Amino acid sequence: MSAVAPAAPAAMVLSGLARAMVQQQLLRLDQAMAIQKKADAARHKFVDEVIAGGEFPASRLARFASDTFGLPLMDLNALDVANLPPGLIDARLQSESRIIPVSRRNNRLTVLLSDPTDLQAIDRVKFQAQAAVDPIVVEHDKLMRLLEKLGQSASQQLSDLVDEGFAVEFSDTETVPAAAEDTTDVDDAPIVRYLQKVLMDAINGGASDIHFEPYEKYYRIRYRIDGELREIGQPPLAIKDKLASRIKVISKLDISEKRVPQDGRMKLVISAQRTIDFRVSTLPTLFGEKIVMRILDPSSAKLGIDALGYEPEQKALLLDAVQRPYGMVLVTGPTGSGKTVSLYTCLNILNKPGVNISTAEDPAEINLPGINQVNVNDKAGLTFSAALKSFLRQDPDVIMVGEIRDLETADIAIKAAQTGHMVMSTLHTNDAPTTLTRMMNMGIPAFNIASSVILITAQRLARKLCTHCKAPADADEDALIAAGFKDHDLDGTWVPYRAVGCDRCNNGYKGRVGIYQVMPISEEIQRLILAGGNAMEIAAQAKREGVPDLRESGLRKVRSGMTSIEEVLGVTND
Repeated sequence: MSAVAPAAPAAMVLSGLARAMVQQQLLRLDQAMAIQKKADAARHKFVDEVIAGGEFPASRLARFASDTFGLPLMDLNALDVANLPPGLIDARLQSESRIIPVSRRNNRLTVLLSDPTDLQAIDRVKFQAQAAVDPIVVEHDKLMRLLEKLGQSASQQLSDLVDEGFAVEFSDTETVPAAAEDTTDVDDAPIVRYLQKVLMDAINGGASDIHFEPYEKYYRIRYRIDGELREIGQPPLAIKDKLASRIKVISKLDISEKRVPQDGRMKLVISAQRTIDFRVSTLPTLFGEKIVMRILDPSSAKLGIDALGYEPEQKALLLDAVQRPYGMVLVTGPTGSGKTVSLYTCLNILNKPGVNISTAEDPAEINLPGINQVNVNDKAGLTFSAALKSFLRQDPDVIMVGEIRDLETADIAIKAAQTGHMVMSTLHTNDAPTTLTRMMNMGIPAFNIASSVILITAQRLARKLCTHCKAPADADEDALIAAGFKDHDLDGTWVPYRAVGCDRCNNGYKGRVGIYQVMPISEEIQRLILAGGNAMEIAAQAKREGVPDLRESGLRKVRSGMTSIEEVLGVTND
């Protein structure tokens, strides 16, 4: 029977581990008190000082704690750190409590610790995790090394990625509320600098979108460059909540709402002459909020129509159509095919002091001074059709509708085109002829379509070959014919090029160019519409009238050496 230790003086409070060691006669009371006093003075734990003294190796102390308190013992060398589930408790609490959660099953949390008598730390973990704790004893020195590895400051990791002097300005920013401050152990300053760097790198790299994606064991950021998503980094997983809160604050979103998607906008001030808008979308996922930011550069709408890639005859047809006093011009194509830039380029041409232009969008992507832009808001009753009705009372010359989604919107837009207004809009169809049959299927009378629509342009975006590294491609005649070239095209005056790749481009490509099918509505096509003709009949008539389809337009870009056969086949393979 072990002797019961006498009580310590009232001024000295021994830890549970110290009392157990005295009771088991591993330490005398005065020794335990001296170690405890030294630990308290240095603001350490008892277990730190007793091991630092050298008389009790960590392995011996771990076996003692396991035997004394009837707890399992584990060697941390056998632990696969990569499989530790993140986020079971806060990283700061994990570091302060010296407790590492390894699994959770229902309302029970299995943890690793070296001092099972530290009830205050265990209670803090219980409270935050809202779960009962099942301890496993491990050696203290190995536990501290693992905590140091896991608790490496995410702030320091971010600071290593970003220069201290790196800073740009967000306009209309707000202070992060206190509720968001305790989400992780990451300081605001590194988060702000890191976000600024990510945004600036995306802008300088020509990205159109930025994806912030949380997963169970890692966090990644991807850019969409020239239509392709590319991973650009995996910052510390600990920053995901803080980074999401920062983005939501400057986008005027509710940082306390993490259960439903939200949409917002933010603005980055590059210089006194240049600001970049971002459209922000959040989405709750299994492991946190995924955030996608669409980069909206107003300068893209001011490049001019020549920069978009229209062939000379296509450009002439489009300009003739949009400069008419009334009628409807439609731009079609899948999401991300550049429809908005094409429409805004046309609006920029028409944007003169004597022209009243109004747009209804969801949302307005590019800000153009001199144009009255309206964001539709279905919840508030400001739909596309409601905005259009209001526009018609505002003495408009040109109306742009972001998208014709339903019969009511289409009906109002067509009536506006028939009553002396130029109307522009978009639809999601594969090509120009299909757009007409889609409108018929929506329930729009054929005579309204024939009398209002004056031109349809379908488009895709193809990556441009890098001018510094592109090389002639080894393509035989049969392959070129199969791609769509005619015998008379293969006259030996040109060669196709292929992507190579260098330090100035992205896998052989740099930038994108539009491929277009510009189809004016001729009298013959009007007759086909009135007769209920299908898309194939309309396409055949357009071909007889010399309108090249998307594949033919793309092959022209191949002949000029602007893009590759593979790229054209990929974007026009409908």
